[in-house]
Amino acid sequence: MTSCSPEVRELLLSRIKDVPDYPKPGVMFKDITPLLADPKAFAALTDALAELAVRYGATKIVGLEARGFILAAPVAVRSGIGFVPVRKAGKLPGATLAQSYELEYGTAEIEVHAEDLTAGDKVMVIDDVLATGGTAGASLELIRRAGAEVAGVAVLMELSFLPGRARLTDALAGAPLDALIVV
Repeated sequence: MTSCSPEVRELLLSRIKDVPDYPKPGVMFKDITPLLADPKAFAALTDALAELAVRYGATKIVGLEARGFILAAPVAVRSGIGFVPVRKAGKLPGATLAQSYELEYGTAEIEVHAEDLTAGDKVMVIDDVLATGGTAGASLELIRRAGAEVAGVAVLMELSFLPGRARLTDALAGAPLDALIVV
């Protein structure tokens, strides 16, 4: 489901740069740095994501490393709720909860501070791109293992030619998945 007005969607799309053959030949990389550099576009993005967090009753915002941090932190501030980073394994000090997940060629692991999410929290996951859904799915598992509830997942951009949405269907367990742009 897309979740912003056509005007906002067009503004956001106009600030995303296609970079052919990056990081390898045949890949069309979607560079969001021009969007972040434009204060009007970045504010519109933050407002759209904050509206979703409020609509779904989120009490915490999880940002997925690394670009998800850039989007999620201002959404948390705008919404007046807490921000919790989900990091690659080994990047957080102290007690953590960890979740491994499958990559195309191997596995990876993400972590969250054990005390940052608790029973009663309703957590909105925010990231820049939904591709295969591996990291997002692992974050949903972490949220539930911490005793919190999933309020939803919101991304700036969904790559519709990859199986991310289908892969997340079971993990979402009825929670909404919103993409501001679908390409």
